[in-house]
Amino acid sequence: MEHFKYSDEVEVALILSNNPDAYVIQRADNFEIPAHIFDRNEFYNTDNVVNILKNLNIDLIVLAGFLWLVPNNLLKAYPNQIINIHPALLPKYGGKGMYGDHVHKAVLANKEEEHGITIHFANEHFDEGEIIYQAKFKVDAGDTLDIIKFKGQQLEHQHFPKVIENLIKKM
Repeated sequence: MEHFKYSDEVEVALILSNNPDAYVIQRADNFEIPAHIFDRNEFYNTDNVVNILKNLNIDLIVLAGFLWLVPNNLLKAYPNQIINIHPALLPKYGGKGMYGDHVHKAVLANKEEEHGITIHFANEHFDEGEIIYQAKFKVDAGDTLDIIKFKGQQLEHQHFPKVIENLIKKM
């Protein structure tokens, strides 16, 4: 939201969340961006979310910290228009249950020498959509969970907005 606040090419038009307590809802309010909270039933058993997005002429859906599979009705309505960011170099450390600290702890436990982020299209499986972009960093001896988390977040902030801009320009 901060990155695109003054953009002429990209507008954050809506925040959707299944978590009414998510910090992004407060941030959206601070940026005067509307938000819609949905539950599992609304998301999977109705077309409400698709209809809201279509009514707003949404071009690209950006997932960040979203842990549910995207339902087929949304995938069909927005083919190759739903992207996700994952805190690992897919295909490593992807799939159900692999998010946030779970990913980073596995990377440390396996003594990986590099780690990073993956931006990919969403599909009907966890973290298996076509990879759009990856960025890496070196895992140094002595790096802690907090350090590799920070390094990954720096890559996310640096690259995610640029990838979003590039995808919007191609639409």
